[in-house]
Amino acid sequence: MRAEIQAVADDVRQSLALLRRSLDWDQANLRLAELNSLAEDPSLWDDPERAQNLMRERTHLDQAIGEYKAIAQELDDGLELIAMGEEEGDASIVEEAEKGLAELAGRARKKQIESLLSGEADGNDCYLEVNAGAGGTEAQDWAEILLRMYVRWAEQHGYKVEWMEESAGEEAGIKSTTVMVKGQNAYGWLKTESGVHRLVRISPFDSQARRHTSFASVSVSPVVDDSIDVVIEDKDLRIDTYRSSGAGGQHVNKTDSAVRITHGPTGIVVACQNERSQHKNRARAFEMLRARLYEHELKIREAEAQALEDQKSDIGWGHQIRSYVLQPYQMVKDLRTGVEKGNAQGVLDGDIDDYLEASLAAKLKVAGEAEATA
Repeated sequence: MRAEIQAVADDVRQSLALLRRSLDWDQANLRLAELNSLAEDPSLWDDPERAQNLMRERTHLDQAIGEYKAIAQELDDGLELIAMGEEEGDASIVEEAEKGLAELAGRARKKQIESLLSGEADGNDCYLEVNAGAGGTEAQDWAEILLRMYVRWAEQHGYKVEWMEESAGEEAGIKSTTVMVKGQNAYGWLKTESGVHRLVRISPFDSQARRHTSFASVSVSPVVDDSIDVVIEDKDLRIDTYRSSGAGGQHVNKTDSAVRITHGPTGIVVACQNERSQHKNRARAFEMLRARLYEHELKIREAEAQALEDQKSDIGWGHQIRSYVLQPYQMVKDLRTGVEKGNAQGVLDGDIDDYLEASLAAKLKVAGEAEATA
């Protein structure tokens, strides 16, 4: 077996070893057996909240263990296929098996990183907010393109996206929008996307076809459940109602059903208009506020440990995390990790896994170093 094939196999084995360790393999299997037993108890659903939490844990463990076994089996099958192809002198079998092995190594690395998403809220759903920077229609169009990129990414990974609030641009695009991304580890994967994103292109809104630079900011907050305590004082809040805009029929245009909540001490503003009743929009807005306040606290902790304060400041030249250049050449570069790709259209169609994995790996490395020196 050639050295390069052996190296790929060794990479997969290393990822599997780290996966097994992060799962605490023996304990994970014991816990899954216990949860399977509890799931068969009819009285479990006497307490729906406890039942849902247990079933969520069961699903997560079952998937993690199943994925480990699947990768291990595919590694063995691939190596056996390569050995058979070499023995029979069939280059096509060897080539196909090598391709499969390379793809398997990528999957294993991704699962290894995913297994390290052990933060308090990493496994939760998340709110993703996009705001256009200065620049009018050009910036608002960029904000809509950026939102589409995340929606495409979410759909490709089996996540569901629910619109919470949107403010449309005057001519095109969006001024701001908030969506909820639902699925296992949604916050864990997307949390490093908070920051300013810069676009350079020939503007379709410029009659002289000049090159423009536009900015949009992204903010990602975890959907917090009752296990995470967030204190909100009534005296710190200003609650406004207004008429919803956009799709929704006559009802949203005739009643003040949309709700906006401003948190005085932090300046955080949330809004919800997707429900038909003011009562439901108010409840959803409070959920969003809890998420934003929790994320705000996480940022403060990170600032103290990693000097990352003011990550979501002015939407302009400073504090950029990624640059998207469409003219005069195509290049999308992450300014934190150095990861860059020439297929800009592919990135804007949702191919952002390389950026997410690199920024997560860097974040975990920094956290590990900080813990080691503490």
